[in-house]
Amino acid sequence: MADIHEEVKEYYSDVTLNKGGEMRTSICHCSKDQYPKFMRKILKELPDEIAERSYGCGSPVPLALEGCTVLDLGCGTGQDTYLASKLVGPEGKVIGVDMNDDQLDVAKRHQEEIAEKWGFSNVEFHKGYIEDLSFLQDESIDVVISNCVLNLVEDKERIYREIWRVLKFGGELYFSDIFSDRRVPEEVNKNPVLYGECLGGVLYVEDFRRLLRKVGWEDFRYITNCPVTLDNEELEALIGNIQYSSRTVRAMKLPGLQEDICEQYGQFLVYNGGIKGAEFAFDLDDHHHFEVGQGNAVCGNSCAMIENTRFAKYFTVYGDRSTHYGPFEGCGGDAEDGGCGCGGGCC
Repeated sequence: MADIHEEVKEYYSDVTLNKGGEMRTSICHCSKDQYPKFMRKILKELPDEIAERSYGCGSPVPLALEGCTVLDLGCGTGQDTYLASKLVGPEGKVIGVDMNDDQLDVAKRHQEEIAEKWGFSNVEFHKGYIEDLSFLQDESIDVVISNCVLNLVEDKERIYREIWRVLKFGGELYFSDIFSDRRVPEEVNKNPVLYGECLGGVLYVEDFRRLLRKVGWEDFRYITNCPVTLDNEELEALIGNIQYSSRTVRAMKLPGLQEDICEQYGQFLVYNGGIKGAEFAFDLDDHHHFEVGQGNAVCGNSCAMIENTRFAKYFTVYGDRSTHYGPFEGCGGDAEDGGCGCGGGCC
């Protein structure tokens, strides 16, 4: 693992320090257009140096963060850390963690400037490996975010167990990352360029599902799922037929309240509005769209993801789990057998 740490640090130091330094594929050049419109306005307020040296594959910052304590894993030059700091406001806090001194130097040298611009100081940066969060207490974090970094951790189970540990009950893991449609062979994983480009080290989507369940998440949701291209013929020749996708994932820590398939309890949710960026409708995931005032029948898992999290105050919940009606319509199979076909066992 030490070798991988050093290779990744060297790779990202090179692209950070060299003015002409660039990633060799288009995977980690996330368009700012993927962020909600109101977040894009905040990003434009950040110093150019932060934006120019930020690499990601999606929009890893969720809505309704006011007052939250947020942990940004692999924060790099701090783009998403500072975005989250504006969203959580003066009552919240954001902790950015990264092992790369060169990227952290960029983030830290703008800390006072941004605090003055926001009108409050609520950001701290911690140098360290993101799979070792021993400096944080159990159940001390409301939301964990990350942008195309978790794939770079060799010990995947350790990082997800650490995230589970530090999240509060009802807390959320919300991140963007690269996944593969099959297990990546060792010759790809051991290639330092492919690893640094997020092509080696990535999780096969079904192994990701199995890992989350092993750690404690019986259900999780995809917010977005998009195929990615490399735009580099030399590297394309090295990966063969592997297909990669950029996905944004939402996983709530709800032990005891989530089941491995969608179960029907006759529950309904009504979104009452009030979330900035979701004035007319709120998307729980890529197939749960709640328009203001409209009732939606949901499975027990979906209801729990609203009723027992920070989103509860924006919804009216009808029904409870006192009566069970069998599998939710459209599901009924075990998630491992493709019962609902939604990645995490959701309806």
